[in-house]
Formats: sequence, structure tokens, C-alpha cells
Amino acid sequence: MENSFSESYKAAGVDITAGYKAVELMKKHIARTISGDVIGGFGGALELDMTGLTRPVLVSGTDGVGTKLKIAFLMDKHDTVGIDCVAMCVNDVLCCGAKPLLFLDYIACGKNYPEKIADIVKGVAEGCVQSGCALIGGETAEMPGFYPIDEYDLAGFTVGVVDKDKMIKNDTMVPGDVIIALPSSGVHSNGFSLVRKVFDVENIDLHAPVEELGGKSLGEALLEPTKIYVKPMLKLFEQVQVKGVSHITGGGFYENIPRSIPKGLGAKIKRSDVKVLPLFDLIAKTGDIPEREMFNTFNMGVGMVVVVAKEDADKAVEVLKAAGEDAYILGEIQESQDGVTLC
Repeated sequence: MENSFSESYKAAGVDITAGYKAVELMKKHIARTISGDVIGGFGGALELDMTGLTRPVLVSGTDGVGTKLKIAFLMDKHDTVGIDCVAMCVNDVLCCGAKPLLFLDYIACGKNYPEKIADIVKGVAEGCVQSGCALIGGETAEMPGFYPIDEYDLAGFTVGVVDKDKMIKNDTMVPGDVIIALPSSGVHSNGFSLVRKVFDVENIDLHAPVEELGGKSLGEALLEPTKIYVKPMLKLFEQVQVKGVSHITGGGFYENIPRSIPKGLGAKIKRSDVKVLPLFDLIAKTGDIPEREMFNTFNMGVGMVVVVAKEDADKAVEVLKAAGEDAYILGEIQESQDGVTLC
């Protein structure tokens, strides 16, 4: 690329040589995610391993980081939001029982600072390593006049695969089935428009330690990356029949849990059984937000829920704990038209 340069384009705000430098800086991070042959060029291609698959189904998911990025801008910390971007996508396809295979990212910025772009991709690569998928390509678009020079947006998508006969189906779900919670790491990547309003983040010191958070700063707590559940959940799929999976994102309990439950059934959850993280108590207290609205906006400390038969519940918790998840019984399935009953 040494002969590629445009003074006129640079004068208009786009430095294509900065893009080349960013690519060079991110190569070492991308290499961590690749285990087989990837054919590059104008598109990324990954050979599909069909071992053990009789009726392969491709499952795709796409998402972004959202306004959590505003916290990254204020903290000037950019190496973890890429994990969020990957997590929001791979956790979604996991709800179908799919194993993520590949990921592509899209970064749009006002000005291409190569080191910052490389930091973003470092996080994306870490997310791919955690989820066992390959970062096979992406795009960085420098868009002066569209984005402020110190800001960017980050989105991406994943493709996973599952055998059709092993896709998660809720048609065997019955009253008495058990709901298991997998804890979240924090706010994850949803509800940040409300979070930013509650804390007035642009007018406080995000670096100051907060007593309610055990001395951790508010900025640190809010930037805690979204937890990726792929590896422990794939182990669970191998050993237990899973009847439903919900990724708890925007809309909280009331919107997401019913998505994996058939009509005529609902989730019964005791409020006292939910292991709410201190950060959510702080948000509710500071913003004077009713509990119903908290559970309808945030994950409240539960990043993913799984439904299994009552006789499989203890084994499911055991498998998840062995895989590093502090899973616990959250509730049960009942006959209901209300979706979620929090009592």
C-alpha cells in the first residue's frame, strides 16, 4: 500500500494511510482468533467443519454496543467495548443452540486514530477468543463531518451453526420445568441511555471510587464488558436437554424471558431469589426508578436464563458451575398468560 496516498482526500478529512497503519496494528489481535485457513481479499471466507452435523443450519445475529460507547469516550478506554460487540451477537445465536463460527466488525469514526482503532479491535478479538469464533474481516470507515473526530460507532455480526435436530425448541416445555440463571457481569450493553441520564455522566468524575461498588469507580463498573456465555452453554447443550434459552438484553426480564416460552406458559420468579448486583441498586436509588421498570430495562444481575426439566435442574447447575458459571435456580415455568410473574 506504500504507493497509495491522496493529499486531496486527506485535506477533506480522510487519511487513507492512517487506515493502513490501523490494519497493521490490529493484525496481531486478529491472529489470536484464527485457527484454520481464512481466505481474505474483498470478503472473508471460512471453511465449514461438518463433523458431527447431519442437517447443518446457519444462525446469524447482529448488534452494536450502543450508547455505552459514550462511557468509553469519557473514560478514554477503548479496549473492552469490542468484547461487548461480540457478546451481544454470539449470546443471541446461542439461544438457538448455535455455536458461533465467525465474526465481522464495523467501525465508523470521525477521525482514524490508528492506535485507538487497534485498541477497539483488540477487544473484538478478545471477544472472539472467549466465544471460540474467528474474526475473519471487518470495515473501518473514516467519516469526517458525520461523526465528531473523537467519537466512533461499533457494530458487528456473527454466523453460527447448529444441527437442525439439536436446535433449542420450546415445544416440550411444561409447567414445573426449572429456570436457571447465569449471572451477568454488570449492565452489559443495554439501558445506557437511562444510565447516562441517571448519573449525569458528562458532569461527574467517573474515575472516583464509589462506596456502594466496593471502591470501584462508576466508570469501571459501567464499562465492565458483557459476559460471553458460549463455552459453558455449549458444554450444557452436550450433557442436558435444554428447553429454552433467553439472553437478557434491552427490555430486561419482562421482554426477553417470554421469548423462549410458548404461549399459555409463563415464568414464575421470586424477587428474593434474584441475585441483584449492587450497581443496579445504585441506579434505582439514584434515579428513583420503580422496581418494575428496573426489571423491564436492565438484566438486574442475570445475563442469561435456561429452562430445563425439573429432574435435570441439579445436573444443569452442576455442569454450568464446572464450566465457571455461578449458576443458580431462579424460578419455574407455570401455566400463565402473563409472560413473567415476579413475586
